[in-house]
Amino acid sequence: MESPRALLIRYAEIGLKGGNRPMFERALRENIKSALKAVPGLKIDNMRGRMFVRADIPAELLADRVSRVFGVASCSPAVRCGFDPTEIVALATEMALATLQSDFAGQSEIPFRVRVNRAEKRFPMRSLDLEKVIAESVLPAAGNLKVNLKHADFSIEVDIRQEGSWVFCQRIPGPGGLPVGTMGRGFCLLSGGIDSPVAAWEAMKRGIRVEFVSFYSFPHVGPQTREKIIRIATELAKWQPTTVLHIAPFAPYQEAIRRLCPEAYRTVLYRRAMQRIAGRIAGRRKGKAIITGESVGQVASQTLENMAVIQEASRLPVLRPLVTHDKQETITKARRIGTYDLSNLPAPDCCTVFQPESPIIYGKLADALEAEKAIDLDVLTYDAFKGVERIHISEES
Repeated sequence: MESPRALLIRYAEIGLKGGNRPMFERALRENIKSALKAVPGLKIDNMRGRMFVRADIPAELLADRVSRVFGVASCSPAVRCGFDPTEIVALATEMALATLQSDFAGQSEIPFRVRVNRAEKRFPMRSLDLEKVIAESVLPAAGNLKVNLKHADFSIEVDIRQEGSWVFCQRIPGPGGLPVGTMGRGFCLLSGGIDSPVAAWEAMKRGIRVEFVSFYSFPHVGPQTREKIIRIATELAKWQPTTVLHIAPFAPYQEAIRRLCPEAYRTVLYRRAMQRIAGRIAGRRKGKAIITGESVGQVASQTLENMAVIQEASRLPVLRPLVTHDKQETITKARRIGTYDLSNLPAPDCCTVFQPESPIIYGKLADALEAEKAIDLDVLTYDAFKGVERIHISEES
């Protein structure tokens, strides 16, 4: 059997949005179209609770891209047919045998089940009756299946809707969440570490279009640090339609803090400076929030006291998607989204420059404000803002 060239797409949370649902559906459709922009013969049809994508390439290739679109709950390479039960049974049997041959070759007693979703109530058979007929057709034809309704390794499914019937043998999970862009634009402080890329991904999942702000302390760190940040941003670009990376020069700011401010407060003051610079960039580009990879208690600068002192310098709300995560949770997610190995590349980030031996743990805002009187905040912030390098990143770049 030829590989299916159509993809049945399901979404979950969007379906609960009431009167705003059409807006979320339009955004999801546009993001799917963007993910498949280079695909020949692309057509996208809307159905209630579903989208149906057709193209001139195998559906498995479509699924690889669509499964990275936020808002998609799952997708299935599928073949569409009419409402004739005989046609459905024949197609289900053909697809089942083809899938068994390609994905389960050499295996015996494969636990399987048949599932029919009969959303079109005018269909002449009950779901349970059609499931039995399909099973009775597939079992003798395959010879290596064993019915197991609760713990199946292989499922044959039929989705019968007003627009037609779809037959498929695979559900590929999507990331869920909301379509990117429906909740506005946020700016993630992207370091070379493990945490901030995961925080950016979590923000995208809640519908935020994420732009990245990174701080480059050249010549105290080398060009490999800049390249590492670009590679991480490029990996994250796979998860949203457009990605912009802003690289701000940070060495002059750090040098001034090292020279004129108390050593124990260096890291806190660095991070306050980052909030100011990112806020200026976000203000120019209509950003609504700053996003960080902070987690309570993970390092000295991430106590509740220090986080409050740092946030005070921000013009915008500060979102911390990982605030309660432990490190292993973040590592697990970083592996899943493809940033873990990149984050472990040997290149220092700006946070390691002039790091204090004994950083303040329970900082006070009054002390931080007093320390900052020794440096020209307006000039340093303006110079960093004006020196920003803006890079438009695509998955192919």
